[in-house]
Amino acid sequence: MILQTRGKVANLEHFIVGKISINKVEKDAIVIINDLNQVDFNHLYQTKAILTTFTLDSFTDLNLPIVYSVKTLEHLNQNDIIVLNVNGVINTLYRERSNHNFLFLTERCNSNCLMCSQPPKDRDDTAYFYEINSMLIKLIPGESCQTIGITGGEPTLLGEHFFLLIQKLKENLPNTFVQCLTNGRSFAWSNLAHRLNHINHDNFLLAIPLYSDIPEIHDYVVQAKGAFEQTVKGIYNLARYNQRIEIRIVLHKISVIRLKELGQFIYKNMPFVEHIALMGLEIEGYTPYNIDKLWIDPYDYQEVLKEVVHFLNDFGMNVSIYNIPLCLLPGDLWRFSVKSISDWKNIYFDDCVNCVKLNECGGMFKSSSKKSSKFIKAFD
Repeated sequence: MILQTRGKVANLEHFIVGKISINKVEKDAIVIINDLNQVDFNHLYQTKAILTTFTLDSFTDLNLPIVYSVKTLEHLNQNDIIVLNVNGVINTLYRERSNHNFLFLTERCNSNCLMCSQPPKDRDDTAYFYEINSMLIKLIPGESCQTIGITGGEPTLLGEHFFLLIQKLKENLPNTFVQCLTNGRSFAWSNLAHRLNHINHDNFLLAIPLYSDIPEIHDYVVQAKGAFEQTVKGIYNLARYNQRIEIRIVLHKISVIRLKELGQFIYKNMPFVEHIALMGLEIEGYTPYNIDKLWIDPYDYQEVLKEVVHFLNDFGMNVSIYNIPLCLLPGDLWRFSVKSISDWKNIYFDDCVNCVKLNECGGMFKSSSKKSSKFIKAFD
């Protein structure tokens, strides 16, 4: 699935965020023209911009922002929301037909995780992403958007702009569940946890990773000294202000070694967390470069995963398994498995087509084609 494409630009001096309208003039929309005979050219000036696979020759008399000669626009549907950048890059920001939408807040991060799927970039992009997401939030249809994610980079590095966006989400999409992926380190400063509490967004949850009960191991995984201490302190500060918290554990060779002890640590020290997600490894970003340090076949950690999941569940904690196909899990863990992989990077192997469990299985990351378990099989 395509989330980004590119064309040539004319009359575009600043990025434009808008909803898609296909072959129909709608006020303040970005109109995709793929049939010149269906468009009322006399009223195109009501729109924000034109997007087309045609060349500029068809629009020479129009003094409107145009992105033209785009290779394909078939991935865009009516009412999707996009941004047209001045360099001709077209990013899809929101897909009306998808349940896997997110706000991307920054490419910066204060960690540098060995398995980061979105390697950070050290540049100040706060103003750009804040402006885009402020516009996006106003355009998202609250009546149909049940859930949305926040991701990066590390979103809290936007500082006050982060909290302003959370406030906008509360005001514009009060009934939408918002899940924010964060390393939690910024909340080691209690004033930031207090700032979030002041917004008082009931449908807001922070998903925070923890990779070991031993500080040095967690710090090694995230490549940041003192990260464990900051993360745990941040979690306690958030809990102090009754914020909703999820703990995420990416399963790899390093984290699996003390997975049982980590499960016990969470139960004993963080019984207040709302959810615990144990997650399969995505072979993307930094992971291929650190594959020897990280890779363990999910089949080989079945028993310890089983022990931890049942331990947490037996003591009343809400636990799920993400990103691992059913054929790599013991049958008694299937009820904890969630279809979690975003639709734009979710695949099934050819062998999966005839599997009787296909509709129940969450499949695999598209990047699994680079490295995958030897034990993937179809159930018959």
